[in-house]
Amino acid sequence: DRVWDPEKVFQVDDHQAPPPTIVAANKVKDLRRLIKKYEIKNYFEYGRGGILHQVFAENGMYAPGELVAQCDSHSTAGGVFNACVTNANLDAVHVLAFGELWFRVPESVRVVLNGTLPTWCVGKDVILKVASELGTDYGLYKSVEYVGPVASQMTMAQRWTICNMGVEVGAKFALFEGDEKTDAFLKGRVNRPYEHVTADADAVYETEYEFDLSDLTPMVARPGDPGNGVPVESVRPERVKVDQAFLGSCTNARLEDLEVAARILDGKKVHPDVRMLVSPSSQEVFGEALRAGYLETLVDAGALVEHSTCGPCYGGHLGVLGDGETCISSSNRNFRGRMGSPLADVWLASPATVAASAIAGEIVDPREYL
Repeated sequence: DRVWDPEKVFQVDDHQAPPPTIVAANKVKDLRRLIKKYEIKNYFEYGRGGILHQVFAENGMYAPGELVAQCDSHSTAGGVFNACVTNANLDAVHVLAFGELWFRVPESVRVVLNGTLPTWCVGKDVILKVASELGTDYGLYKSVEYVGPVASQMTMAQRWTICNMGVEVGAKFALFEGDEKTDAFLKGRVNRPYEHVTADADAVYETEYEFDLSDLTPMVARPGDPGNGVPVESVRPERVKVDQAFLGSCTNARLEDLEVAARILDGKKVHPDVRMLVSPSSQEVFGEALRAGYLETLVDAGALVEHSTCGPCYGGHLGVLGDGETCISSSNRNFRGRMGSPLADVWLASPATVAASAIAGEIVDPREYL
């Protein structure tokens, strides 16, 4: 009846936050009791945290070369910090008690991102492109390493999106090499020593893939699977009407995501047939976007700015889809029933494409509004 190391245990309320039902409220009540019983210091309740992958990073949980076990399928997101981070839902009690976990060492897969990322293409477009060509199982129980010129060019937020969606291609781990951008984010957040981990010159990979992204255009994933990626310009003639536009989730709701949406929506209005929901990835990001004026711009355009929550993304609350509705979302999954009704359609896209489509009332190429 103990916790292995209370200082190394982090707990974030994000899925049913605040609790939408009495059952959920009682679960959180029990959780608070356990947090106090085991003297866990790093507890981030709603209003003090946000979505766990963002909150963990903001509070120094990740550092290069570390192994981190979390209880969420999108835990691969932490690989943006040159760390091995994975989901340990079924083994959480063992980790809490002993601070150790059995792993089969995964084979390594190398994805080389060549060329120069075009203007208005971001990490979301990259991962949708890669998944559309390689499928959603090329990383099955693999450690997927993203390297190359585009990997170096991308911002931390763009890399974060790719690692976040690592699990959507089956990966056990999804990693970028550490660099000065990594260090800049971690400065003031991580006080323990760390070293960047890089592959040996003679490293052996199970498979290597190369992509030239110089001619990449904005992408969307058709409903049903994140691997259904196509250029958004190919969808434009279909005039796909949108009922809901969602800018949020652990995938694409960081400050630069909100900034690009605000830039597109500045002085414009969300289409009258569209409801636009915005949920920043954390309370910290919410505050930064508030001070920068991005949230004011989004509200003036007709968007509903919610607190930081997973609610709409998993179809739990605060934005559930009804039968026959269509949503364009900056999140990571578009399986049937993911965001509500199994009769609804969910398209995945970048924040820019979500914002532009919210204005148009149908799925459009964001370059039309930039």
